[in-house]
Amino acid sequence: MMMRFEFGDAVRVVRPLRNDGTVAGLKRGELLVRRGSIGYVREWGTFLQDQLIYQVHFLEVDRIVGCRAQELIAADVPWHRGEFQYGDWVICLHALTVNGLPVVSAGQQGQIQATDQGERGECYTVVFGERWFQVPSSALELCEEVS
Repeated sequence: MMMRFEFGDAVRVVRPLRNDGTVAGLKRGELLVRRGSIGYVREWGTFLQDQLIYQVHFLEVDRIVGCRAQELIAADVPWHRGEFQYGDWVICLHALTVNGLPVVSAGQQGQIQATDQGERGECYTVVFGERWFQVPSSALELCEEVS
């Protein structure tokens, strides 16, 4: 177990951080910090004597979160964040068709299930209703408030 980051280092979180039940006042599974966010190491410690946990302050959301080493990279390392991440609710901006038949209407809400950076840019696997579709980022918009 070797420390990768020191006090004050700027770090980027590479996956969305969700409440595992340890953050009071928030529901379990609620998003704490979006992937790609930059924070600063405050201190570090161990969990179960074999995992290094960094206490990181994310200034943008003014939240301090415990992060495992594999969830962090140095902030100056090249990073392509993408617009959306797993679990985000999105709105389809255009009708989607299969063999000329409309299957998803413009304005319909869906949820991101996977991300991919293909040859022609970013695309996402989105579930609309019970059907899964691979959709380019240009056809989606983040839906901030979905219950």
